[in-house]
Amino acid sequence: MFDKILIANRGEIACRVIKTARKMGIKTVAIYSDADKHALHVEMADEAVHIGPPPANQSYIVIDKVMEAIKLTGAQAVHPGYGFLSENPKFAEALEAAGVAFIGPPKGAIEAMGDKITSKKIAQEADVSTVPGYMGLIEDADEAVKISNEIGYPVMIKASAGGGGKGMRIAWNDAEAREGFQSSKNEAASSFGDDRIFIEKFVTQPRHIEIQVLCDADGNGIYLNERECSIQRRNQKVVEEAPSPFLDEATRKAMGEQSVALAKAVGYTSAGTVEFIVDGDRNFYFLEMNTRLQVEHPVTELITGVDLVEQMIRVANGEKLSITQDDVKINGWAIENRLYAEDPYRGFLPSIGRLTRYRPPEEGKLGAGIVRNDTGVFEGGEISMYYDPMIAKLCTWAPTRGEAIEVMRNALDSFEVEGIGHNLPFVAAVMDHPKFIAGEMTTAFIEEEYPDGFEGVTLGEDALKRVAAACAAMNRVAEIRRARISGTLDNHERHVGEDWNVALQGADFDVTIAADHDGSTVRFADGIEMRVSGDWTPGDQLARMTINDTPLVMKVGKVSGGFRIRTRGADLKVHVRTPRQAELARKMPEKVPPDTSKLLLCPMPGLIVKVDVAEGDEVQEGQALCTVEAMKMENILRAERKGTVSKINATAGDSLAVDDVIMEFE
Repeated sequence: MFDKILIANRGEIACRVIKTARKMGIKTVAIYSDADKHALHVEMADEAVHIGPPPANQSYIVIDKVMEAIKLTGAQAVHPGYGFLSENPKFAEALEAAGVAFIGPPKGAIEAMGDKITSKKIAQEADVSTVPGYMGLIEDADEAVKISNEIGYPVMIKASAGGGGKGMRIAWNDAEAREGFQSSKNEAASSFGDDRIFIEKFVTQPRHIEIQVLCDADGNGIYLNERECSIQRRNQKVVEEAPSPFLDEATRKAMGEQSVALAKAVGYTSAGTVEFIVDGDRNFYFLEMNTRLQVEHPVTELITGVDLVEQMIRVANGEKLSITQDDVKINGWAIENRLYAEDPYRGFLPSIGRLTRYRPPEEGKLGAGIVRNDTGVFEGGEISMYYDPMIAKLCTWAPTRGEAIEVMRNALDSFEVEGIGHNLPFVAAVMDHPKFIAGEMTTAFIEEEYPDGFEGVTLGEDALKRVAAACAAMNRVAEIRRARISGTLDNHERHVGEDWNVALQGADFDVTIAADHDGSTVRFADGIEMRVSGDWTPGDQLARMTINDTPLVMKVGKVSGGFRIRTRGADLKVHVRTPRQAELARKMPEKVPPDTSKLLLCPMPGLIVKVDVAEGDEVQEGQALCTVEAMKMENILRAERKGTVSKINATAGDSLAVDDVIMEFE
């Protein structure tokens, strides 16, 4: 077995590989850029080597620099993680030439399957059902439009070397095909150094289901069931689960056997993933093969008990698989939510900055299930603009899907993140969505269910009353504390009343609190009573309460006269007042927000790539105004309505902060 391996990656996946290497008694080497000098993966590794400036194309994907780090440390093998150099055949070739083991597939398999155009041709030759499309290279936007018309709209424009949703666009007409081709080409060149583009039919109402395969160098191959990855935004997965709530055993077996056959056809070794589109009749079509470890691999590990990183290391060491297909079972259900540094209230645009608070739920048992959190950040650390915005992968396991969802809900409510925008409210909302609960989602889930963007969660009356009851009880605890502090000064204790008004989400409830040593009974004006207990004390930022024997977890902040409460995707200002205070509050005018309707504000920290209009231009609704690049993604900002550009405050090359004014309109 190897004595030392180098991880040619960063963030949570580097930390993930280090954990398994430690378990196996293998020493690890981290590499890091200037931006990652104090990163978690650097701290966790036994050794660390600096490899350059923050941009990945000057550090993490520079093969010569990684090879120098290998030589410097004497690492015998390299795990590439995902992204960066993980599917780069030149890197695998360089390692082979240096006599260093690549913890991944052979160069030939990477070339055959890692390139989307080549892999589809091989799949077609192997009689694997594939989505209709044009596999040749496309020279320019005019040719892209012509091919799109031949295939028939809608089409998917994709980067041949792409991954992680980058270099991908859906086009529904000629204009979008022309624009999408150029944006995909630009993103592909920037992210992968390869701007080749192909086009395929976009299958409407599809489900994205993938098969995990594992092969050794002796011709043995198995599949470790499937993962459902249909909930995506911008073609990037957000929620994954294993198994799929849609597949039956016959379809699972057919997809699995086909995936293994395809892997064997190209001499594949190590872990890999074969991705399929599946329609409503369970017909499946090969999309691509990812010749690396997938981001969502933990859910497979949770239902099979197989450590995929360990298996990759053992295969790279020349060992035969110790697992047969008959050994692979489905034990329970696992769900993964990706925590991203992006603001769901601003169209999921990237957010950067310092994590002033980062407290994940404790890993291990939670209720009927298990919590796992794969992360690469820490409290006080920086979320950089240079890399992917993923912060963590929160996973839960339980015996049934319903129980796994419930464990996930409580884990999400317990996850404390402050200092940046993040998508915790959104994924919490998904966990409560009727379509997700029923397992009836497609890759269009976010687009269809949140057509106007995510604007937060509106709680139903029962849920509101549960929060109101908890806040009333918490307010009583705070009032008693204030009364005692007052009493030490005035030699008497101020009486804490029993009648209160709780206002939240546009509703207000008159309540009466009867307290005892074990908790409080909160009675509403309509006669409903709720029993509240918990150990919250003033200053705690997490409240674990029990309402009528049902858990309620809330993140707690302070606002004047009450609390800021975040739970189940809702973000609420809760005011707890005396009856007289409530009467006066109803007479107070509401503060009107400033009018920004005539301004184009920068929605994220980023770089202006180009400005498409000039001062004095009349623009139409939906017209492209400018392009902002952030975290390796190009974002086209469009006019919300017809108007005339009166002033432009930014030009190509400018770096802007959130809410900087890009242009003004008459």
